[in-house]
Amino acid sequence: MAKRIGIIGFGGRVGHLFGKLEEINPEFRIAAIADPRKDEHIARMGDAAARIEWFEDADEMLDKAELDGIVIGTRCNLHTEMALKVLKRNMPLFLEKPVATTFEDLRRLKAGYEASSSQVVVSFPLRNTPLVKLAKSIIDSGQIGTVEHVQAFNNVPYGGVYYHNWYRDESITGGLFLQKATHDFDYINYLIGLQPTAVCAMKSKQIFKGDKPAGLMCKDCEEQHDCEESTMKPQNRDRGVYCSFATDTGNEDSGSALIRYESGMHAAYTQNFFARRAAEKRGARLLGYKGTLEFDWFTNELKVFMHHEARVQTHQFDPNAIGGHGGGDDVLIQNFMQIVNGTADSLTSLDDGLMSALLCLKANESANTNTFQEIAWT
Repeated sequence: MAKRIGIIGFGGRVGHLFGKLEEINPEFRIAAIADPRKDEHIARMGDAAARIEWFEDADEMLDKAELDGIVIGTRCNLHTEMALKVLKRNMPLFLEKPVATTFEDLRRLKAGYEASSSQVVVSFPLRNTPLVKLAKSIIDSGQIGTVEHVQAFNNVPYGGVYYHNWYRDESITGGLFLQKATHDFDYINYLIGLQPTAVCAMKSKQIFKGDKPAGLMCKDCEEQHDCEESTMKPQNRDRGVYCSFATDTGNEDSGSALIRYESGMHAAYTQNFFARRAAEKRGARLLGYKGTLEFDWFTNELKVFMHHEARVQTHQFDPNAIGGHGGGDDVLIQNFMQIVNGTADSLTSLDDGLMSALLCLKANESANTNTFQEIAWT
């Protein structure tokens, strides 16, 4: 009998990941979905919706549907609340990032996790990509020496999505450290294998601000045909509907953080949301005494520069041979199915999710208060 998976919050990300679950593995199927927009989803899915039990309330689904694992894909500010419901039932859980958007929720989630026997897969695909797996093996081999400095970067070419739709509401998202840097902080922690001890950060809003009326939609703006960010233009049509130069446009448009680790070394990370086209870049440089390792997901390339000999190694991955998020999405789904079957442990545990969220929240606090922040739970 196929394993029965329940979904709480059938958003775009979860729909993309699990929408073809049965095609990936016929031993699994989406058996139940809890979503207040269930009627909209049923109409969109047509005949496929008939094989699914539909609920408007997560508790009702968890109480009535016999399920083997749960996927949470709600909007970000509900991740903790929904996760706690599942953790109380000690069920396998796939949890979208960020795992929490406030310090209070983060502490609640940590306590609930410590009291639960649930195995949790946090949606951190980047550490599971071929690029990072290769980087990890090279670093662990000692080829470049001990990593003593990290320079990480994320120039987001599709940044308009954070200003055109619900992502602009920081009460839902918790801000862009939690939306983007949570991935990057996680893979950095994974690669260097050290605990962060302090962070300082800055953020700024220089581009996506203005005096357009709150709630203005691009289609109603007199500049809709000239504005580079207009959602009326083909390249922006999947970003949302609202003006990104209105008075109610939230989110910073660039941010940077310095993270100190337990050995004394530090990492420098920076992200921005107005780079476009070939300016896109996401990856890192990790420097040891013997060499420097560099990779970029947009080029699917990893290089190792040796410091004491005239040698550069280049590794190129075929983009057609890997899936979403640089190949990390497929690993996440497979790992979750293994956990439901009881054959593996999580590759991206809730411990990892909690630490990354703590770093992001502390970075945001640092930027807001112009202070260094210790990475501690007290």
